[in-house]
Amino acid sequence: MTTYEPEAKADLYTLDLSGARWMAAPDSDPADRLEVAHLPHGATALRHSTTQKVLLFTAAEWTAFVRGCQDGEFDSDIDAAEHQAICARAVRP
Repeated sequence: MTTYEPEAKADLYTLDLSGARWMAAPDSDPADRLEVAHLPHGATALRHSTTQKVLLFTAAEWTAFVRGCQDGEFDSDIDAAEHQAICARAVRP
């Protein structure tokens, strides 16, 4: 699988996301949830359903984020069950 080099991250922002398949947790509130779309070359897009602001991640950045979730790096304010649910949603299908 080809990935973007860090110096080409700006190329992610030229992608047309109009056909992106956005996914979210099945029981999440459509008015207040995070949505993920897997893009070409291993890139990933993340947006909030309310603002629709999109953050784009290279394959390496997304892998680092998922590993951080799995290692508990971001869960100082959540319990173990919520941590597992977040990590399960972050991993590619």
